[in-house]
Amino acid sequence: MRWDDPELDRVWNQNSIPVIARGTSAAPLLIKLPYREDNKFWLRNNQRSRPEWFPELKAWRVPRKWFEDLLRRALDRFGNAYVIQPFRESEKCAPACWDAVGATCECSCMGEHHGSGNPFGRWHIVSETFAIRWGPRKFSCRLLKPVHAQVSSRKFGSP
Repeated sequence: MRWDDPELDRVWNQNSIPVIARGTSAAPLLIKLPYREDNKFWLRNNQRSRPEWFPELKAWRVPRKWFEDLLRRALDRFGNAYVIQPFRESEKCAPACWDAVGATCECSCMGEHHGSGNPFGRWHIVSETFAIRWGPRKFSCRLLKPVHAQVSSRKFGSP
């Protein structure tokens, strides 16, 4: 798997924590698991579809609709999991900023669009006080741990 970010490469190429990668809207999931003999059986979990193995990626491809169940089961089985998924940064601004005459700006554009009118019509106006525009698609990565592990730690007095 190739990313534009060395940190995502590091996460994808490590072999001790499962990685679940979500692509664009309809794309299947790519799953990279620490090696265990029963990974294919575990992934399938009595579903109709079968996981497809991609040796060049050392990963499985499964239907996107498996995401929630697969993530929950990965947390139960492995203790944590990385999720890589697309996102788009948003910038919030407002017609009040674009139409402003003075120098005071309190929105997230930090003055970049202050007094400019609706620059190039690229903003989606939600109301008189709120507009938004989306940046390019990027990927984020987060390490998830099961909530019950934190609860049980406190419950049993572990540090």
